[in-house]
Amino acid sequence: MTVSQLSPELLKQRPELYPDLDKLLALPEKIIQFGTGVLLRGLPDYFVNKANQQNIFNGRIVVVKSTSQGSADAFETQKNIFSHGIRGIQNGEHIDETVINTAISRTLSASNHWAEILECAHNPEIQIVISNTTEVGIQFVEDNLQASPPTSFPGKLTAFLFERFKAFQGTAESGMVIVPTELIVGNGTKLREIVLKQAQEHNLGDDFINWLEQHNQFCNSLVDRIVPGKPDAETVAELSEKSGYKDDLLIVSEVYSLWAIEGDAHVKSVLSFAQADNGVVIEPNIDLFRELKLRLLNGTHTLASGLCFLHGLNTVRESMENPETSEFIAGVMLKELAPAIPYEVDPGRAQEFGNQVLDRFRNPFIRHQLIDITVQYTAKMKMRNIPTLLNHYQKSSEVPVLFAKGFAAFLLFMKSTQFLEGIYSGERNGELYPIRCDSAAYFAEKWDAAETLSELVQKVLSDESLWGANLTSLPGFSNAVTENLELLSKKETIIN
Repeated sequence: MTVSQLSPELLKQRPELYPDLDKLLALPEKIIQFGTGVLLRGLPDYFVNKANQQNIFNGRIVVVKSTSQGSADAFETQKNIFSHGIRGIQNGEHIDETVINTAISRTLSASNHWAEILECAHNPEIQIVISNTTEVGIQFVEDNLQASPPTSFPGKLTAFLFERFKAFQGTAESGMVIVPTELIVGNGTKLREIVLKQAQEHNLGDDFINWLEQHNQFCNSLVDRIVPGKPDAETVAELSEKSGYKDDLLIVSEVYSLWAIEGDAHVKSVLSFAQADNGVVIEPNIDLFRELKLRLLNGTHTLASGLCFLHGLNTVRESMENPETSEFIAGVMLKELAPAIPYEVDPGRAQEFGNQVLDRFRNPFIRHQLIDITVQYTAKMKMRNIPTLLNHYQKSSEVPVLFAKGFAAFLLFMKSTQFLEGIYSGERNGELYPIRCDSAAYFAEKWDAAETLSELVQKVLSDESLWGANLTSLPGFSNAVTENLELLSKKETIIN
């Protein structure tokens, strides 16, 4: 049987798939988006599409592709329509649904359609810029703003905003709301600084710089949704059979979604699609969301990854299916990390977020490798967990016993048994695993030099250059780490 390609024509033949198609395809363009990646399509574009279906935002997205290579042909063939599989667990219930997204109006290649992209700056209805060009994309480089196009994303954005400034003669109403989603802290602030620097370097004039500063809002934002890359062949075949059509732009994500954006009432008004889903949060300060994610999701990952890996498990999902490791993960997150977040957090809010994270960890459709979480293990431990540990001791003299167990497993994971061709490797059940951490040599030296496990723990915990604090000063912590390390080293127990 021939399977039809997803397209407007197919949807018109099967109106049950997408009611009101003609109305939605006729909506005006209101957003220009730099990037075609799965995260943008699975999060911002998802929210815009949902709002359009609820007759809230009523606008579509012009997508700018950085190069002429890649999947642009699929966008053209399918007229930018794609399906989005949403799969996972929410409030203990399994979710497996597919959404057809019609939010994208056009996909333009920066190298082939730069004049058309600049023409979008003349459209008064386009008031929003969204981007995800990877963290490397928000960098200042020497650029030519007259090129077609400029090399860097900030260069392209500066040229676009200068075109808009000229088109509307610098009116206040022509200012834009710019929301980068690159995974760096203060992404909006950093992008704003680079755009201003580009404007100054290219002598674009004080009037333009004043317009940038006074009438454009660069919003810091935090995105949180697992949207893996191209789905595997098995998933594609399964969803294609279920839907009855072929989709070369198919994406799959978890159920959970969060887009936290720093903004005021004006930002809320322009980003009206936020009304369609509680996953979009617009507040003057988004530090709370960053802290919850960093301390509970990322922090638990870091404390549990070595322990679960040494237990013989390979993925987060397997760890949640194992009774002992699952109990450890839930305990360390909800009982020890949540109450000690180094930020003012309502305890109920922390518990609610933690339970959402546990559902995400249980997602049967996501294979998150534990060994990947251990990349730059030491830096992650310092950034994600040491502030929480120090804050715990500000509030309590009790030893965080599960934290100590996770930290001991971290030390054991960092014990290398082989150094070959510049790579340190540890050993699990007779098999080598890579220690992909800039501190691998440091720990190899410490393990070799220590005559006892107690000496190793004391040396490592007291190293203020490593942790930014002397962790041996925390009552009972070094003893608890040593006791757990002794048990782990003897392989008497991993969890109990």
